[in-house]
Amino acid sequence: MQKRLKRHCTVFLGVFLIALSFNLFLTPYNFAASGVSGLAIIINRLTGINESLFIFIINCILVLVSFNYLGFKKTEHSIIGSFLLPILIYFTEPVTRYVSFSGLDPLFIAILGGAITGLGSGLVYQNDYTTGGTDILDQLMEKYMKIPMNKCILYIDGVIVILNLIVFGFATMLYSLVVLYLISEISNRTMLKINRNELLFIESKKANKIKEFLTTEYNYDVTLLNATGSFTKKRKKTLLCAIKKKDYYGIKEGIVMIDPRAFITTLIAYEQKNGNQTLRKELENVNTLL
Repeated sequence: MQKRLKRHCTVFLGVFLIALSFNLFLTPYNFAASGVSGLAIIINRLTGINESLFIFIINCILVLVSFNYLGFKKTEHSIIGSFLLPILIYFTEPVTRYVSFSGLDPLFIAILGGAITGLGSGLVYQNDYTTGGTDILDQLMEKYMKIPMNKCILYIDGVIVILNLIVFGFATMLYSLVVLYLISEISNRTMLKINRNELLFIESKKANKIKEFLTTEYNYDVTLLNATGSFTKKRKKTLLCAIKKKDYYGIKEGIVMIDPRAFITTLIAYEQKNGNQTLRKELENVNTLL
């Protein structure tokens, strides 16, 4: 129960940040970057239809379409965001009467808007929810048109960016692209808890010494892999180790000192759960108490 409450509160916070950013940074500067909210800005300037009302109507239609064509399971996590977003946009709109950023450079506004919207979106996605809108369209296109999800997002956002160019001009479109990039980048990092560690693959004739260095000096677990060279057909040992980013340069220099000819490949590890390391620390704490 407590976990579910925390999850719903996080989703609410995420949608609230999106709505606040929409009113403070995006709509005053016509930064129509993506999604139904971006389309709402364009429609408002052309017809005068209220943005929150437009988002609410379109989201209602898309939720009904999703129920019919994607089913309940695919739709249930879009319902809350679909209705909560326009409601919060409506109720946070009066904030603009008391808070204004009119004196700031538009690029700074775009960075703020993209960052806060990206953070809010990441909090929503992190809990397996969406804000509806074009997220539903993306799923429909993927299922019935057999288009990969990343291309669906690109096509829909591309249409909104083109409409932005036609209605607001080239400069506003460029700022909107900054917003779009930041939303994508920061939402992904937030969704993955901004936990980008390093994953090392180390090939060396002194694998055992390097393994001892990693386990004793840095307290990391190491996996020993048996590999075969494609060209030489010789058997060799490869070490696999996930490390924290702050330890990377110290570990790299230590490996090179042990074996200057060691072959090190570094990848990004977005999530690391190390049960053995946790167990080792617990045993150390017990031994300390004894």
